[in-house]
Amino acid sequence: MLRRRLPCGRWRCGKEAELQVETDGVGAAKRPGAGPPAYAIVGLLVALLLLGTGAFLWLNGEAGGPVVGGPFSLVDGDGHTVTDKDFRGKYMLVYFGYTYCPDVCPTTLNAVAEAVDKLGKQAERLQPLFITVDPRRDTPAVMKQYTASFTPRLAGLSGTPEQIAAVAKEYHVYYAEHRTGPGPNDYSMDHSSILYLMGPDGRFIAPIRADETGAQMAADIGKLMS
Repeated sequence: MLRRRLPCGRWRCGKEAELQVETDGVGAAKRPGAGPPAYAIVGLLVALLLLGTGAFLWLNGEAGGPVVGGPFSLVDGDGHTVTDKDFRGKYMLVYFGYTYCPDVCPTTLNAVAEAVDKLGKQAERLQPLFITVDPRRDTPAVMKQYTASFTPRLAGLSGTPEQIAAVAKEYHVYYAEHRTGPGPNDYSMDHSSILYLMGPDGRFIAPIRADETGAQMAADIGKLMS
């Protein structure tokens, strides 16, 4: 099934990418006065700088670390605990979203699957990760079924709300629930939409645009994988 490729807002993914923070839901209104937390603003500015210049930006000082990324403990589709250390020795392509996302998440993951195919042998050194920002609905079993529909190479990770909040903070990801009705599942998720390429040592290398085609992603990632 072909999906439309839509322009994605810097803060969220959804149908109308016009202002900083809008809903993910189709046709829902903007929320005046609501804004992302400070760490998400910093992360976005860093990502925009990197996307615009191609530079690699790191924190200074011996105690500093990469601008984005860090240790995490989550749950895979089989219910097993996985950490960032389990992926050492491989590049990670990390994307945050949720399975109920109406357009940008599935479009982006289709492109990731295509990029993996086009990378050929290089893809053996790359692990794409899809981390949910909606752990209430995106259980490990749901994530496993969802990611398998794109490519078996894509690993879906979930966890407790606290675990998701921790890893989102490490990656400077903004996300927030947006109510659309009175029912328990009547909500969508606002969230930023950026792919993060991490090195075999777990350090941040560069952001990858989420609105690229699979061929463009493969070209960008292939150049950055040494």
